[in-house]
Amino acid sequence: MISYAECSARERLALIVDAGSFHEWLPPALKLTSPHLAQLGVPSSFDDGVAIGRARLAGQDVFVAAQEGQFMGGGVGEVHGAKLVGLFKRALRDRPQAVLLLAESGGVRLHEANAGLIAVSEVMRALLDVRAAGIPVLVLIGGTGGCFGGMGIVARCADHIIMSDIGRLAMSGPEVIEASHGVEEFDSRDRALVWRTTGGKHRWLTGDCDALVEDDITAFRQATIAALGLARPVTLAALEAEHARLSARLTFDGSEAVSLWTALGVPQAAKVPDLDVAGVSALGVH
Repeated sequence: MISYAECSARERLALIVDAGSFHEWLPPALKLTSPHLAQLGVPSSFDDGVAIGRARLAGQDVFVAAQEGQFMGGGVGEVHGAKLVGLFKRALRDRPQAVLLLAESGGVRLHEANAGLIAVSEVMRALLDVRAAGIPVLVLIGGTGGCFGGMGIVARCADHIIMSDIGRLAMSGPEVIEASHGVEEFDSRDRALVWRTTGGKHRWLTGDCDALVEDDITAFRQATIAALGLARPVTLAALEAEHARLSARLTFDGSEAVSLWTALGVPQAAKVPDLDVAGVSALGVH
């Protein structure tokens, strides 16, 4: 077993897709870096924290992108976002079997302020254009940095989300919530609370991700192969169903994930944090 979380972005790409099939666009030799960070005296990265290109998965053509969480928390800046947008726009032209996004990001790179915000909005629009064209977008979340902020929204715009039990997905990260509303609202140092609220098990039980896997590269690869070609058209009926599901959640009267799981009909909800992936999957409530 190879831990997905412990791999770098490029290691994940190399191990998820068919061996030797990844061809990178805008490779390291081009040194495509942010034009803003140097002006602020902040170190830059040769690829601005994201690798993009084409590959094959189970013999099928796919486009792929992987964010490097070790560089500025995977934050999205102007160049980082432009690379993702370019990937999606090329997918519209070349029509691969799917687009894979290996997400690990805290959201917008605050050093680039408006440029980062615009970049994330452009990524969302490009992703939805790809979905509308019938090309499925699959997001894999299992890095130690999680998937938060604007990238959390991007992830939920996709056709399918595949998460490990240690992956995390949310709009606002724990530290952001605590900084804005105080430790009484959310204690970011309470790791059990963090994972109960944003972790893979919680997201799977609430229907916010489609496949829950172990922290294992092979498990991610198998789940991704299973989702290839399974496009979910963006229709009015689908949006209305999603709104109805979210509206029902707003009626929940409680502040803890365990209470929400109970309200959703999860049996023995209090035991969920101690269950492994197989145990959670066996609950049969998804």
